[in-house]
Amino acid sequence: MKALSLFANIGVAEAYLNEIGIEVTVANELIERRAQLYSKIYPEAKMIAGDIMSDVIFKKIINVSKKKKIEIVMATPPCQGMSTAGQQQIDDTRNYLILPVIEIVKELNPKYVFIENVPNFLNTDIAIDGERILIPDLIRKELEKNYVINIYTVNTQDYSVPQVRERAIFLLTRKDQKHEWVLPKKEAAIVTMRDAIGDLPFIDPYIKDVTEEERQKIFPEYERRKKNALEISHWNIPPHHVKRQVIAMQHTPTGCTAFDNPEYYPIKDDGTPVKGYRNTYKRQNWDTAAYTVTMDNRKISSQNNVHPGRLIGKDNEGRELYSDPRTLTLYELMIIMSLPTDWPVPKSTSEAFLRRIIGEGIPPLFVKKVFMNIFSEE
Repeated sequence: MKALSLFANIGVAEAYLNEIGIEVTVANELIERRAQLYSKIYPEAKMIAGDIMSDVIFKKIINVSKKKKIEIVMATPPCQGMSTAGQQQIDDTRNYLILPVIEIVKELNPKYVFIENVPNFLNTDIAIDGERILIPDLIRKELEKNYVINIYTVNTQDYSVPQVRERAIFLLTRKDQKHEWVLPKKEAAIVTMRDAIGDLPFIDPYIKDVTEEERQKIFPEYERRKKNALEISHWNIPPHHVKRQVIAMQHTPTGCTAFDNPEYYPIKDDGTPVKGYRNTYKRQNWDTAAYTVTMDNRKISSQNNVHPGRLIGKDNEGRELYSDPRTLTLYELMIIMSLPTDWPVPKSTSEAFLRRIIGEGIPPLFVKKVFMNIFSEE
C-alpha cells in the first residue's frame, strides 16, 4: 500500500513501514533542512518541501499523491502548541495545521488515515467561523460521513517500546473497507532500560570546562571507553558536560535526583545552589521503561535525561560513586526511541540536530505495530 506522510520531519515514524508492505511514496515537510535529510534517508519517496498552508504546496501534495495513487494518509502535526512542555497559547497557529490534513483526506479519499499528537490534542479547541470547536469534534464533523473514526490515548511502553510516551491516536477507516482499523492489543511485558541498553559498556562524559590534566584525573578511562563506545556505533558519542554537573551526578544513585544529595547538590557557575524541578538532574531507572525523550535531551539540567548509572565504588572521602554521570548518547536514544540501529542517517548529520529531531518523534516500532493491524483480521 502507498502512503503519504504529512509533517514528515526526517521520517522517524516511518522507519519500519517498508518492512510490512507500506511504501511512503510522498512526503511533506516545512523545514528545508529536515526535508533534505528525509530525502537522503528515504530516496525513493517524493519529498515536497514547503508550507502545507500554502495553496501552491497544498495543490502539489494533492496532485502528486493522486498520481501515486495514495491509499493511506499519515499526519503527525507539530505538538508544541498543545504539549504540556510548551506554553499552550490559545490559538497557536500550529494548532490549525489539522485543517489542511482534513482537506487532504477529503481530496484524496484514502482507505486509511493515521493522525497522532500529544494527549492534549483531544482537549484543544480552535476557532472556526467565529465559533470554537474541539479538534476531535471537528475531525468527526468533517470526516465521519465517509470514515469510521477510532480515537485512543496510548502509552508506547505498552507496545514493546522501551519508553513512556503518551500519544493521542486517530485511526480512520473508509466505510467501504471490509476491515476496520483498530489499535493492536497491549503487550503484557514492559521493555525496560536494562533490557534496551543494559548490555552497553560504561561511557564517561567529556568535561569541557577543565584542563586535559584534570579531565584525565577525573576519568582516567575516558579514551578507552570512548573507543569502545564508538566501535559499537558512530552515534555512541560521549556527551559534553560541565564539571559541576558531572560531579553532582557522580554522587547521585540510580533513579534519584541530585537535589536529594546532602552534599554535591547542583550548583550554578558562581557556586550558588540551583533551583529546579525534581525531574531535572535526575538519573533514569534501570527496571522501568525510559522517561519520555524530549527535544532538550542533551542537558543534565533538563527533564529525566541522565543515564541510570551503576555503583562503581567510593571516592576518597568514602562517598558512593556511580558510573555514566551523563545524558544518554544519541545511539542510546535511538534504541530508546525504537529506531533501527542501522537506520541510514548520513554520518555527516549534526548530532545536536538529530537529538532534537528524535525528541519530537513518535517511536517507529509502535507505528509499525499499529500499521500491521491494517492487515489483521482479528
